[in-house]
Amino acid sequence: MTAKTARTTDRRAAKPGEKPARREHDMVTLGIAFAAIILFVGTAGVVLPNLIDAWQGEAASLDAALTNALLLNIALILLGWHRYKALTEELKSRRASEEEARRLADIDHLTGCYNRRSFTAALGDLLTHLERREQALAAIAVDLDNFKQVNDLHGHQAGDEVLRNTAARIQRLLPDGGILARLGGDEFICVVPYHPKVPDRVDQLATRMIEHVARPVEYGDTPVDVTMSIGIASSTQMENARDGEDAAERLMHKSDIAMYHAKKQGKNRFYWFEPQMENELRFRNELEAGIRRGIANGEFRPYYEQQIDLESGKLVGFEMLARWESPEMGVVGPDIFIPIAEEIGVIGEMSEALIACAFEDAKEWDAELTLSVNISPVQMRDPWFAQKLLKLLVRHNFPACRLDIEITESCLHENVGMVRSMISSLRNQGVRVSLDDFGTGYSSLSQLRSLPFDRLKIDRAFISELKQEEHGEKLVDAILTMSDGLNLPVTAEGIENEVVLETLKRMGKMKGQGYHYGRPEPAGMVLERLGRQDLLAKDRHSNITKVDFTATEKRQGGDKRAG
Repeated sequence: MTAKTARTTDRRAAKPGEKPARREHDMVTLGIAFAAIILFVGTAGVVLPNLIDAWQGEAASLDAALTNALLLNIALILLGWHRYKALTEELKSRRASEEEARRLADIDHLTGCYNRRSFTAALGDLLTHLERREQALAAIAVDLDNFKQVNDLHGHQAGDEVLRNTAARIQRLLPDGGILARLGGDEFICVVPYHPKVPDRVDQLATRMIEHVARPVEYGDTPVDVTMSIGIASSTQMENARDGEDAAERLMHKSDIAMYHAKKQGKNRFYWFEPQMENELRFRNELEAGIRRGIANGEFRPYYEQQIDLESGKLVGFEMLARWESPEMGVVGPDIFIPIAEEIGVIGEMSEALIACAFEDAKEWDAELTLSVNISPVQMRDPWFAQKLLKLLVRHNFPACRLDIEITESCLHENVGMVRSMISSLRNQGVRVSLDDFGTGYSSLSQLRSLPFDRLKIDRAFISELKQEEHGEKLVDAILTMSDGLNLPVTAEGIENEVVLETLKRMGKMKGQGYHYGRPEPAGMVLERLGRQDLLAKDRHSNITKVDFTATEKRQGGDKRAG
């Protein structure tokens, strides 16, 4: 017996806190009882015949010593029996307590389902004894959509009620042999047997689960709406499916990957696991790690897209666009890394570093050129964003009047009051604020009138329609008419050819940007462009001229000496 086994056996043999003296006392009592039985057998063989003869008058008086010994033996036997019964009841109670403790360790106290540990063990047993040709197992991972909002809006008691109802509704739908577990939070998982040739049965079960769980949960007088995303993985997709708990963990992981794919595709739906999902998740994890490293190593750099006054054709400013100069993947566009940076909570750090770099770059441009910067909706949720931006302006000594921040319409629906306060704070310091991607969101005229915007930017989707669709011109014209009524100047995004440019020129005065004027460029190429157009900052232009003149003199002097 090992030391660990000995300790375990000792714990099972004694109650917690039981003293060794008490166990020794029990052993002594048991020994006395056995000795009393042995003495009873010996003394009873002598005393009982004498007692019978005495009652019948055939013998003299009883032997008092033997009689007392017999009575003492009887008392000791009764004492031992009583102690034996007490010990038996104690052991029975202890076993019941241990069984209850094991049961509580195997279930989730809130919903009564299995917990992760017990479910993994149960699934491992099912996989170990699975007849693969005749039966398969489907692991179904379930996650409630936007469950955090339930707790935030209605309180944690309402959240607990939703979890209990969800577990009960799923449990009622499970077929014979199905097992349900709550893994933690709002995550559930169940396993159901099915015939591998009839996977539609599992599809039907997942559909019913989505329909039944989507019904509102009544909490007090308030109905709480809930939807769910489901991922399904089959034991037929497993290699070495009979590896017990290791196989169970792998199967659960595959169903979890499919569930997250369902969330990514819009929530309130189900997907079966496919191998490319795992590859996508692995790539996503690599991207997340790469983004964090890239921020620390300064791999995110500002690129600049020209903004042109359409009437005069003059360069009036640049919009700063983020690019990731990754050592492994090359130059990566913002459509890849910005959504991930927002999800993992590093968009603020990334954006502030890019803006600071852009301020330093723009200080080398002509003072009349403006700098436009896109602001993420996630940043607009930070009540200190305006103060952070103003501190950056002061730290880099960049004129606020040259900065134009661009926010999207989606920002207006989350907290209009806070957005209005931020815009007002920035405008009071001279920063201009534009409404970006206008026409793609749900901003109303009342919001446009109440929020102090300086400019509207027409989304590129409307501008691109000008080259082929007649109604596209009508939409843009309508936006321009509205902007005139609101006294807001306009910037058109996505100008890609001369046809679109000429159409916009006929519509009125505005700024424009797009690939027709060139692709976004890094800071070095921008300086070369501005140098050719004599649009560098005056002090920089003087320094460049002086350096060029000195270099020319040196070359001429060298030529003379060589002659």
